[in-house]
Amino acid sequence: MLIKIITQNLLHRWGATLLSIILLCSGVAIISLVMTTQKQVAQKMDNDLKDIDLVVGAKGSPLQLVLSAVYHIDAPTGNIKMSDAEKIMKNPMIEQAIPLAYGDSYEGYRIVGTDSNYLAKYNAVIQKGRLFTEPMEVVLGSEVATKKKLKIGNFFIGSHGLGSEEAHLHKGYNYKVTGILEPTHTVLDHLIITPVASVWLVHQSHEEHDHHDENNHHDHDNTHTETEQEITALLLKFRAPAAQITMPGFINQQTNMQAASPVLEINRLMGLMGAGFTALQAIAGMLMLIAGLSVFISLYSRLAERKYEMALARSMGCSRIKLFTIVLLEGLFICVAGFVVGITLSAAGSIWLDSNAVFANRLDVGVSALLSGDILLLFFVTSGIGLAAAMIPSLKAYHINISKTLAGA
Repeated sequence: MLIKIITQNLLHRWGATLLSIILLCSGVAIISLVMTTQKQVAQKMDNDLKDIDLVVGAKGSPLQLVLSAVYHIDAPTGNIKMSDAEKIMKNPMIEQAIPLAYGDSYEGYRIVGTDSNYLAKYNAVIQKGRLFTEPMEVVLGSEVATKKKLKIGNFFIGSHGLGSEEAHLHKGYNYKVTGILEPTHTVLDHLIITPVASVWLVHQSHEEHDHHDENNHHDHDNTHTETEQEITALLLKFRAPAAQITMPGFINQQTNMQAASPVLEINRLMGLMGAGFTALQAIAGMLMLIAGLSVFISLYSRLAERKYEMALARSMGCSRIKLFTIVLLEGLFICVAGFVVGITLSAAGSIWLDSNAVFANRLDVGVSALLSGDILLLFFVTSGIGLAAAMIPSLKAYHINISKTLAGA
């Protein structure tokens, strides 16, 4: 009976009720989506970092180098000579050095030349098949195998460039799938892993073809220096923390390579992103406060219209507490409805981020992430706004003067 009365009261001024719900759901949707996305981005970045103390690559932007080598979400700064990289790898301060060679892709998924240490870093386990043992063999991240429906024994051709399905195909060089990895919830799930020699084989063959064309015009030059092998980046883990102080300076000043600290660069990036997230949350918070004000105005103005009705109800035996509860629950009902609609919109936004081509290989923002303590806190905040907005109208309903109200009707 109480629910029916509350529903009828709210539907009587459905326009004001709908406006309050829209304002609230907009604020809730923005805040919940920002919170879950921020948390997922931070967690994913931590998972992908996995004891990488330093990234070495070509000169350029240190942030670009880290994003391309660790997270594979940017173009590389260039290539470095393998001979130069080996000098760094042999340094006694280095506990582990993992070479990476990339620049090609398969239908939007990056092909990365490396060694088994890269898989071991992320605790990767072969779910089907086996690890590659020779050039042009690959193991697939779980996401790649699922989305591209590739199976053990399948062949495919890579294309030049990162992420473009219309890029130049390396025809005549077929990669063979020998293994599929179990999900690791890291960047590995979205990569195609192959030996570094595979990348050298594909690209050096094209370079030799170019040199052959050039030599046709320079027959007098019988000396042709073989193109030196290159990699794109080097992931380093130090033996001692002191190396973090000395090694970057040495590489940046004494070599033609660049050293970037992933922790430093990502903290800087998260600081910039955090400012954007905070601004969005502030806007959403303002929407929720405006919604609370809207609820207050709606209930207060409605109270003036219902004075006689409430006084009559009191004269027929309705208690003060019941009138107080009805008005209070009306405000709470509006805010809970706004919260439910807002969370539904946030879930829809999460699904869109997961399925959208721009973010599909970058983030893992799932609907399950919405079921967290932060969302529960948001529910209590939203409910609190509703109760606070309805408190003054509820108290006026509680203190209504029966005789004076009926006499003035």
